[in-house]
Amino acid sequence: MFQGETAITIDDKGRLAIPTAYRELVARECESRLVVTYNPYESGCLWLYPVKVWEEVRDQVNALPMAKRVHRTLQLKLVGSATFIEADGNGRVLLPTSHRNAAGLEKKAVLLGMGNKFELWSEQSHLAQIRQTVGDEDVSEDMLDLAL
Repeated sequence: MFQGETAITIDDKGRLAIPTAYRELVARECESRLVVTYNPYESGCLWLYPVKVWEEVRDQVNALPMAKRVHRTLQLKLVGSATFIEADGNGRVLLPTSHRNAAGLEKKAVLLGMGNKFELWSEQSHLAQIRQTVGDEDVSEDMLDLAL
């Protein structure tokens, strides 16, 4: 559904414009509504889900037993912080201040299409991720079978 990298500017009010390449798709598939939540695995990044995809993710996460600390942390970061956002007539969405602050998002950011969701990275965090290389010790068995 979503793929690609787009440099994004977040305005002084905390709004970002959905790239024109995705606006029609977001309007059609999501009725211009997305859900923004924290990336539970990496700082400097927010996840933006289409509502229907989000509902599936939310239900899977909430089905995990809360007695395990790691499950509870995942539930807090994903479900507890999830906020509905809606594109205005100009294709802009308002990101909650708390989410922007937690992810360190300022004026310059990068929006990545990651299939079923977007990832919104601060420019600095994105550059740090891109500059990291995968070492031999990080390659999993599953990765060995990929045709890269």
